Amino acid sequence: MNYDAISLFSSSGIGDLGLKENGIKTVVACELLEDRAKLFENNFPECKCFVGDIWDLKEDIISYYQNKYKKNPFLIIATPPCQGMSSNGMGKMLNDYRKGLRPKQDPRNRLIIPAIEIIKALKPEWVILENVPTMINTLIYDEENNLINIIDFIKKELGNDYVGEPKVIDVADYGVPQHRKRLLTVLGKKENIENEKYFEVNKSFIPAPTHGKEDTLITKHWVTLRESIGNLPKLRAEKNKNQDNSFNPLHKVPLLDQKKLFWIDNTPEGETAFNNQCINPKCMYKNNPIHGAQRDKDGINKASNDTPLYCEKCGELLPRPYVEDKNGKLRIMKGFTSAYKRMNWDEPASTLTQNFQYACSDNKIHPDQSRVLSLYEGLKIQTIADYNYSFEINGKKSSDSLIRDTIGESVPPRVIDLICKNIIKITK
Repeated sequence: MNYDAISLFSSSGIGDLGLKENGIKTVVACELLEDRAKLFENNFPECKCFVGDIWDLKEDIISYYQNKYKKNPFLIIATPPCQGMSSNGMGKMLNDYRKGLRPKQDPRNRLIIPAIEIIKALKPEWVILENVPTMINTLIYDEENNLINIIDFIKKELGNDYVGEPKVIDVADYGVPQHRKRLLTVLGKKENIENEKYFEVNKSFIPAPTHGKEDTLITKHWVTLRESIGNLPKLRAEKNKNQDNSFNPLHKVPLLDQKKLFWIDNTPEGETAFNNQCINPKCMYKNNPIHGAQRDKDGINKASNDTPLYCEKCGELLPRPYVEDKNGKLRIMKGFTSAYKRMNWDEPASTLTQNFQYACSDNKIHPDQSRVLSLYEGLKIQTIADYNYSFEINGKKSSDSLIRDTIGESVPPRVIDLICKNIIKITK
């Protein structure tokens, strides 16, 4: 059977690797950014990739597919961006919008509309929608200028043609060595009786977790950083020590200045440099107050600015993040305890964002080496390295920033792979 797919908001095509692994061929894609689209085309050369605003391209996408393939696609996958989301109560949000107490909505929230219009026109057997968990609380104005919850909008527009419910998952529960929560909505055509029976029993087309916090009879323990990247060559964020081309050209990290290396060198696994204690061999005092957060008069959580920078016992400078003012006076750097923090070997990584190669980013210092994660380690943790993917455009290597952004903004392909395996298994 030929499985054809359409990919909307395709980015660099990372999610499509999960489709490809299951014999699902992405034949049409749409991506706004040209550099992402070029990476997509390089890895899926047989796919027709539309580059630009989906609002302008939706009719072209529909007519191109209908004229060339003359059948319903097997699957449409869409990952529309949603901004300005909130976990506040929906009733209060609606009232605030109507009273003008909330700012004008980010237009990117409405990108679900052209995606749904394409789905309605082409009627795929399956739909996969992926986004951040708080998408479930996003409000949009529909084409009649009615304010509506985005999930309710999807259900209203697709009517009774599809069944399926949104579900928040942690990708670590599916064998990805990273905690990353996503909202996944997998919809199947209601006319497929086998699918409907499966849904009635399981309440979702998303497969059951394969991993968890503990080993059980049905799940394995989460994949840890040690299992994922523990055997890779060592690096240090200093010149001539920060890359290993003989192993992999992408196993490289940005350089850090000596003061940052000083902070990190003295930071234990799982700890933040903000809590480092005295290293004066004649003192070694370990009870200096640690860093924390405090609330201002408006109740806003802010990083503490009175954390000591000098040892309370001997007066020596502590290896804690600091800045120097114009008079040469040192003070503690503004930041939360998740900054300049080492990861734990025996846990999955925290969520990789587009900033994962910055030392001050949230919990992204290597567990025992003085550096951030390498690009290759990012590919391993995001499970991209488990699939055949090239970061070349027209024979030239992509920039480090494009690779980093691709990792940070993508869905781990292993998750899409497992979803596709499940829906193929239950397709009539």
